[in-house]
Amino acid sequence: MKTSDINIRDPFVLTHGGRYYLYGTRGATCWGKANGFDVYTGDDLENWEGPVECFRNDGSFWADRNYWAPEVHEWKGGYYMFASFKAENVCRGTAILRADSPLGPFRPHSDGPVTPRDWECLDGTFYVSRDGRPYMVFCHEWVQIADGEILALPLTDDLSAPAGSPRLLFRASEAPWVKPVREVNGRDGLVTDGPFMWRTADGALLCLWASFSEGGYTEGVALSDNGEIDGRFRQIEPLFDRDGGHGMVFRTLDGGLCLTLHSPNQRLEERPHFYPLAERAGRLARA
Repeated sequence: MKTSDINIRDPFVLTHGGRYYLYGTRGATCWGKANGFDVYTGDDLENWEGPVECFRNDGSFWADRNYWAPEVHEWKGGYYMFASFKAENVCRGTAILRADSPLGPFRPHSDGPVTPRDWECLDGTFYVSRDGRPYMVFCHEWVQIADGEILALPLTDDLSAPAGSPRLLFRASEAPWVKPVREVNGRDGLVTDGPFMWRTADGALLCLWASFSEGGYTEGVALSDNGEIDGRFRQIEPLFDRDGGHGMVFRTLDGGLCLTLHSPNQRLEERPHFYPLAERAGRLARA
């Protein structure tokens, strides 16, 4: 299977054991009822084996729709999937699942969503501070608060539950390039999607995130003023502004840097794309 054959949103790559593991939101079931996630494996970012279903709702899971943005992170001998879900009369939230292999099968690890139960939330990602403390960085969704937010939530060491209260990192309105979207009922909103934390070789801490600009879906970047999650985040130049976003950064098998995101942002047309990156003076730039 070629990359161009894979219809997923929100691509995420785990590099492990000389292989790439590619996860994402199933394009066909993104906006309605859903029951699982898949993983693709390969060694060249062009040719893939799979899909292998790595999580499936056996009927006992709490959510039945909007299975979004699976990320898999290795932590203390296990593989943890951070993914967002929704059910009727239940706020969207990010839950954590666990497996012994990046191929799964992943099983529920947290007791439902880790994000606040009365908030509409999505796109939780994993971050570990310099002193080894785990966090979930996630979005408080614009559909509830109009001006979308990105926050950091401390986690217990076993990643099963919150270990404190969320702290605001920034709002969508702080980025000068963000343009409002109009909801079905006519309410304008400023979107925050897909945070991902990246520390550069010189110690700068960046938060990649997505919203909408004049060019369509856009991959933005915010920079911490103290190199840590408790700093003030300042918006800098976007990485990609041509109808693509919800990106993340990973090391390739040969040690290079790569950005993956989905584009275009149109239902059933979304595909993962891969772009070489370089670090320059604490910033990321397309190579």
